[in-house]
Amino acid sequence: MNEQETRIRLHELGFDDWFAARVDGTLAGTHSLARVSAVDRGAYLIVNEAGELTAELAGKFRFDAGSSVDLPCVGDWATVQYHNAGTMAVIHGVLPRKTFLRRKSAGRDVDFQMIAANIDAAFIVQSCHYDFNLHRLDRYLVMASEGHIEPVLILTKTDLVTPEELEKTVTAIRRAGITARILALSNATGAGLDDFRRLLAPGRTYCLLGSSGVGKTTLINRLLGREALATRATSHTGEGTHATSRRQLIVLEQGALLIDTPGMRELGILGAGAALDDSFAEIHDLSRGCRYSDCRHSGEPGCAVRAAIEGGELDADRYANYAKLKKEAEHHEMSFVEKRKKDKAFGKFIKTVKKEMRKK
Repeated sequence: MNEQETRIRLHELGFDDWFAARVDGTLAGTHSLARVSAVDRGAYLIVNEAGELTAELAGKFRFDAGSSVDLPCVGDWATVQYHNAGTMAVIHGVLPRKTFLRRKSAGRDVDFQMIAANIDAAFIVQSCHYDFNLHRLDRYLVMASEGHIEPVLILTKTDLVTPEELEKTVTAIRRAGITARILALSNATGAGLDDFRRLLAPGRTYCLLGSSGVGKTTLINRLLGREALATRATSHTGEGTHATSRRQLIVLEQGALLIDTPGMRELGILGAGAALDDSFAEIHDLSRGCRYSDCRHSGEPGCAVRAAIEGGELDADRYANYAKLKKEAEHHEMSFVEKRKKDKAFGKFIKTVKKEMRKK
C-alpha cells in the first residue's frame, strides 16, 4: 500500500489535519500510526489501514505514564511498532487528544477515568419510558462540555409512550434550559432511525452514552443491519438489560465511526468547573448580576440568582441540581489536589531512596 492510499485510509479512521500537525519525531524509523479501537482490562485492540489487531504497551511508556489518564483509551491515535509480520503491535505513545470524555473514577478513588477520546459528537441516550432523568442528563452534558464535544440527545423507546408523553418530555428538557439537539426514535418500529443515520458523516467519530438498557447496542445493530453485538432480553418494565461490557470503536458501512460504551452507574464530577458554567449558562449569566462577585446564592443581599428563582425566571429544581454538582465538583477537586500532592511527595521519596541505594 503506497503512502497516498495509507493517508486516505487514516482519514477514513478519523485522522485529520489537527492530528497531522501534532505528529512529531516519534514516527521516525519503524513507528506507525494506528487508532485504539478497544480497551479491556489492560488489553488493547488497534485498527490501521490493514485491519484490527491486538497490541500491548511498551514497558517504558507504561513506566513513564503519570497516571491512568496518560495511558491509551478508545479513540486515541497511538504510535505503534509492529512485530511478527505485522500481526502484533507495541504501543509507544499517544498523540494529543482533540476532545475527550472522562469522569471521576467509580468508588472512593479521587482520580480521573478516561472513557474515550477524539470524539466529534456525543449521543446521550435516554429512554423516554422509565430511564428518563433530567439530573442524570445534566451530568452527561457537563461531561461533554468539559471535553469540548457537541452533545446530541437521543430519546429512545418512543413506541412505549404516547405522542403527548413524548412532547411533555421534550418540553421538560427545554424548560430546564437545555438547548442541545433532540432526536426521538424507536428501535422497535424504526421511527426516527433514518433521521439518526443522516447525522452520521464519514470519517467523523461519535460516542453513545447512556445507562444500561436504554437501547444503545440495539441501535448499533440496526445501523449495522445485523445482530453484530449481543443484546439481552427486555425486562418487565420495557427496559433492556446491560449488554456492552467494554468500550469499542465500530466502523459503520457509511464510513462513520461509533464508540459504544457500557452503561455507567456513577457519573462523578471532577475538574469540571468551567464545564458546569457552560452547561448551566443561564445561571452563570444571572450570577454576573449579583451584588457580590463571590455570591454563593444562599441568602446574600442583592443575589440575582435567588431573585430569578423567586420571580419564576429560573427553575428552582434546576438551580438545586447545579448547586449540588458544583459542591460535588469542588469537593472532589480539593481531594484530587491533595492526592496529587501526596503522589508527588511519594515519588520524590522513591527517587531519594534509589539515589541513596546507588551510593552504597
